[in-house]
Amino acid sequence: MSSASGQQHPLGLYFKVWILLFVLSAASYMVDYLQFHGLLRWSLVLLFMAVKAGLIIAVFMHMAWERMALICAILLPPLVLLVLIGLMSSEAHWTWASRLLHFGG
Repeated sequence: MSSASGQQHPLGLYFKVWILLFVLSAASYMVDYLQFHGLLRWSLVLLFMAVKAGLIIAVFMHMAWERMALICAILLPPLVLLVLIGLMSSEAHWTWASRLLHFGG
């Protein structure tokens, strides 16, 4: 019985995170409303999206209270995929630039 009562999380935490998600969503909409363009726009949108996803995973999916091994087993594969996508993207830019240099545009 005592271990079951130790698993309870205060409702105030969920309300605070919910309000923070609302503020982050409003900030994300403000990026479009204020008409940011280019790299700043996409950087802000992706930053707000990543923070919101992290909050949802940590609090609402209870990942913050799990063991480190389980957290690593769930979060490391997507992070490795993101690193590989970044490496492939930089290689694609290098290949495109070398084709333009040697074969013309």
